[in-house]
This record gives sequence, C-alpha cells and structure tokens, in this order.
Amino acid sequence: MKLSARGRHSMEAMFDLAIHYGEGPILIRDVAMRRRISEQYLAQLFIPLRIAGLVRSVRGANGGFVLAKEPAEIRLSEVVKATEGSTAPSECVDDPRVCWKGEHCVTRDIWAEIKKATDNILDAITLKDMVERWRQSGQPEVPEEVI
Repeated sequence: MKLSARGRHSMEAMFDLAIHYGEGPILIRDVAMRRRISEQYLAQLFIPLRIAGLVRSVRGANGGFVLAKEPAEIRLSEVVKATEGSTAPSECVDDPRVCWKGEHCVTRDIWAEIKKATDNILDAITLKDMVERWRQSGQPEVPEEVI
C-alpha cells in the first residue's frame, strides 16, 4: 500500500495534535505551519477525521481542533481508514467482482496477505506510540528551516 499525500498529511496532523494533547484547542494555522502543509488543504483533511470521531472542533475565540480521544486510544489504522479507506494494494482484495478472475486469482491471495499485514501493523501503533518514538529519537518538533 502506498499512502497518498492526503493520508500522509492526515497522519502528520494527527501526530501534531497528539504532541500537543492536553494543551487545549490547536489552530489549523499552527498545525499547518509546523507541518508545512497548506492551511486550506489541512482544513479539508480534518473533515473526514472529524466525521470518523478522531478529532473535534472547538468554536470561539480560543477554538481550534483537539483529539476526540486520548492519543493512546487512537490507532493509526483509524486515521488511514478515515482518510484513505482500504489499505488493499489492489481493488480486487476488497471486491473480487472487479476482475474476471475473481476469487480464483493467485495474485489476489498475495494482495490479501499484504493488506492483512499492513492492517495489523497500523492497528498495533497508536498516536501515543508515535509521540514516544519521536521523543526517543531526539528530533526537533519543527525542522529548523521552518522556525
């Protein structure tokens, strides 16, 4: 599976909210600046994340976005599903009717195994895990060229 820009940027935005979890609502403008993503594009990415119940918006002068659950409760599989849909590397895995070979295709079995492995990995990692990996890496939150 290859994540689209939409999936990658959604993951970055969720990671940013996880880093700042507990600090109150975060402005899209701030996430966009830190992650080097267009503010307008990022606003569009938050729509499916909100619909999936992963983020919620807070209105008002101190408004912005917050994670709808604790970072330890949000799995990467949820983020990918909300923004990408299926992780199948081929459409036939989710719907065998798209190919004349249907369920009698050897390569379809391989694609299904790849999907299962990908799903297992994404389901095993939470936003909290990502934040912990980042903290252990010693990398700055924002690349110096952004500051």
